[in-house]
Amino acid sequence: MKIYAAVLKLRLLIGMQYRAAALAGVATQFFWGFISIMVFVAFYEFTTVTPPISLKELITYIWLQQAFLAFVMLWFRDNELFDLITSGNIAYELCRPADLYGFWYAKLLAQRLSSALLRCYPILIVAFFLPKPYNMTFPPNGTTFLLFVITLLVGLLLLVAISMFLYISVFVTLSPMGSLLIFGVLGEFFAGLIIPIPLMPLWLQKIAYVLPFRWTADFPFRVYSGHIAQTEALIGIFIQLGYLIGLLWLGKLALNAVLKRVVVQGG
Repeated sequence: MKIYAAVLKLRLLIGMQYRAAALAGVATQFFWGFISIMVFVAFYEFTTVTPPISLKELITYIWLQQAFLAFVMLWFRDNELFDLITSGNIAYELCRPADLYGFWYAKLLAQRLSSALLRCYPILIVAFFLPKPYNMTFPPNGTTFLLFVITLLVGLLLLVAISMFLYISVFVTLSPMGSLLIFGVLGEFFAGLIIPIPLMPLWLQKIAYVLPFRWTADFPFRVYSGHIAQTEALIGIFIQLGYLIGLLWLGKLALNAVLKRVVVQGG
């Protein structure tokens, strides 16, 4: 565990150095946040039925999505790992005295943590002081906030476990493009990052509730606003942990399987 903790700490410190890139990302996320909110404000103004999630909850949902985008986006990728696999330099990784799955998992986790830490504070601070209806609101109480923090962190661990399958698949396809398309588009859609899951048709909601993606974004964001009750949130945490354990186990099995058949530089 000391090896993985050291990798996590080192990569976290490296990632915290890219402040200029983070500021550029903050500006982009503010732009998309405002665009999304304006679309939904117009939609709510002219709707003839009562939406399943209030406008205030939805706006908070969008700002949380933008603030913690590095925690929830599936298209966030490490091109260095892709190059290692496709170029044959994976041989150097196999020489390390550490489990490859745990080593990569710690690295990917640190990258997302450092990116989120640099970007989330400016977005959250400004979002709270925006005029209505564009402002973000506080959670209903302290217990709800604590549940949000737990669900967000477990969701992050779950998302890294999901993203590991992206890199594992490149051992077979030797190209990340197809996997990025599948994981990035379908995964983020069913995570509620394009359309919040309560606003989806019922048949799509049923699919989203079966897949693990919603537990990384939609679930913690709706816990924060109180749209998901505290009792349901507690049950959801156990479901998150179940998905996490299962995907970690499957991912490790899958990586070990492809490593047994890997061919490096034709040898």
